Amino acid sequence: MLIIGVAGHELSNEEHGWLQHPAVAGVILFRRNFASRQQVTELAAAIRAAAPRPQLLCVDQEGGPVQRFIEGFTRLPALSPLGLLHGRDPGAALRLAFEHAWLMASEIRAIGLDLSFAPVVDLGRGNRAIGERAFHADPQVVAAFTRAYVQGMHAAGMAATLKHFPGHGSVLEDTHFDEAIDPRPLDVLEREDLVPFVAGIEAGAEAVMLAHVRYPAVAPEPAGCSPRWLGPILRGRFGFCGVVISDDIGMAAAESIGGVKQRIDTHLDAGCDAVLVCAPALVADSLAAMDVRAATITPGRFDILRGRGHIAWPGLQTDARRPAIQQALAGLESYA
Repeated sequence: MLIIGVAGHELSNEEHGWLQHPAVAGVILFRRNFASRQQVTELAAAIRAAAPRPQLLCVDQEGGPVQRFIEGFTRLPALSPLGLLHGRDPGAALRLAFEHAWLMASEIRAIGLDLSFAPVVDLGRGNRAIGERAFHADPQVVAAFTRAYVQGMHAAGMAATLKHFPGHGSVLEDTHFDEAIDPRPLDVLEREDLVPFVAGIEAGAEAVMLAHVRYPAVAPEPAGCSPRWLGPILRGRFGFCGVVISDDIGMAAAESIGGVKQRIDTHLDAGCDAVLVCAPALVADSLAAMDVRAATITPGRFDILRGRGHIAWPGLQTDARRPAIQQALAGLESYA
């Protein structure tokens, strides 16, 4: 199934039509879809009203450089200052990671969305795309943060998505713009980049987002369309039973797979449950590619990712935890 992007602040007639397609499982929103908190709340409601089946409404609201909704929301710090605080006070850093997660998830749930694709559990080892989005370079430290962050999201009624499996932090290239190849063997990856993913799975994370990185010592394909990574390793060795989501197939590193249909087919055939089609320009071709697979679609697969419990913005505004956490997060500025 597909999680698609839409173009603006309101649904167009064409986008209304897209939502009728049985392959559309959800919509991911971006900065281009945001004008105000009220407007994006109305857009979320309009998407739900337009679709004949429940939709998974998503965003990347990590904080730092990747925060799509800003005005009217807490300006969340990136994750790397938490890692720096950990060097001085590990307990305080992990508590604040839990609170960062709770606040982020609570605000997103309060406007009617189900998911923020978080946390990033890649190692902070210089990747151009990850940078300050990573907690730390040490796998065990990132594993501890991963457990805390997943617990914080769960406390707010939001499922957690570990990204970008099996680890995007130890290569230099940004897969938005370039292909990336990590030559290390599986045993090294298991001692390093995979450690936080194992911790997150054990903590109950419901979803994993795949990287477009190639690991030729393990499998020839990018991880997101690799049967070995998704089957024997993720599902088998690590026992992951949740939802597997591709990274955006519009990224440059996905283009080497082939055209839009081939990108979708290879991800689904490898074992992905959902394919991200973030660019509206690719949606029509993606829906056409899905027509022949319509009979295999099982919408209930995504029920574990839907928001749990009702959170309303007025109630969140009166929650004493929110200003206290905002103040504590503001103190991270000295570590940025």
